[in-house]
Amino acid sequence: MVIRENYLKKIRPFYNQNLIKVITGIRRCGKSVILKQIMDEIKKSGVKDENIIYINFELLDYSDIKNAKKLDKYIKEKMINKDKYYLFFDEIQYVEEWERVVNSYKAKYEDKISIFITGSNSDLLSGELATLLSGRYISFKIKPFSFREICEFKKYDFDKYKLEEQFNDYIKWGGLPQRFNLNSEEEIRTYLTDVYNSIVIKDIINRFNITDLELFNRIAEYIVTTPSQTFSVESLVKYFEVNDDRGVCKTTLYNYLEYMCKAHLIEKVDRYDIRGKRILNGKYKYYLTDLGLGQILSISKKEQMGAYLENIVYNELIYRGYDVKIGNIENGEIDFIALKDGKKEYYQVCYYLADDNIIKREFGVYDNIKDNYPKYVISMDKIDMSKNGIIHMNIIDWLLNN
Repeated sequence: MVIRENYLKKIRPFYNQNLIKVITGIRRCGKSVILKQIMDEIKKSGVKDENIIYINFELLDYSDIKNAKKLDKYIKEKMINKDKYYLFFDEIQYVEEWERVVNSYKAKYEDKISIFITGSNSDLLSGELATLLSGRYISFKIKPFSFREICEFKKYDFDKYKLEEQFNDYIKWGGLPQRFNLNSEEEIRTYLTDVYNSIVIKDIINRFNITDLELFNRIAEYIVTTPSQTFSVESLVKYFEVNDDRGVCKTTLYNYLEYMCKAHLIEKVDRYDIRGKRILNGKYKYYLTDLGLGQILSISKKEQMGAYLENIVYNELIYRGYDVKIGNIENGEIDFIALKDGKKEYYQVCYYLADDNIIKREFGVYDNIKDNYPKYVISMDKIDMSKNGIIHMNIIDWLLNN
């Protein structure tokens, strides 16, 4: 088991605070494991087993707890002493009006209770919860394994010359933790297909009452198999007018994209006008939370290595805690502007710096950026081509670098 210290170190200061700890992320990204690692740490601090209440609402054992009253009754029966209790609710969205139970316990027991909840859709942080608990919760977004975590889990040497095969495997099949326990590509494909179908059916189609399944599946397949591309709703409408006999209206397309984001299947990234210092509305990029979920739908499609690497760099920046935007400049764009702790970094990503034209394109994009923040070019090249203060790094080295 990999101890996911990148997340634990962020959650740890809140273990005993009277804030509800909300942990979200795509299905099977490891939220339940993180809860168990938190429980282990709490037990090591001296908390008794009976003062830790854990419920995984995806398990058959708890399938009868479907509403707030039953959840309240179950918890009260478990609270048998006056010591502090730690409540862990895994995939709590299956319980109707769960927000009211959480709010009630937080108000009633104050510092005598600490609550942790997980869920597989971003609506966990909206609607009723936001209304009832405004300012009283803190959220943490979990992603699948980073490449560094994979290397720790598999006990690989941290050497770019020895890891290219493993990195190509990561590009193809992604980082959902459970897939690393499988032995063949057929097993991995079957597992990822099941995860994808669960996300689509449970977190999107059923949740948002989608009735035109064929249209939704066509849109989802197109978005999932073309990561790192700039889209506007208008351009997608035109695409489906040409490639789909029925077409699609703007409102439907916008809603479907939002549903996919809420289920953490994809993430939408804003474009930022560097000169005008403003967010540009209308055109966005969408990145896959896990590239493996795109692979299962891309059997007959051409590999897009540059796009895949860009997607990986985006996910890594989010994993490292950056706020990420696409940089818009005159006659071009910078792949990423990464902001953290008041500091800024710029990133260009390409497959290989294969000739002078590509080198000029990737390094030249920084010509009009006059500030002194770090500027990177990330590629598969193993030779350092840094120049003019612009840092070039091999992507495997960069992913392994803390």
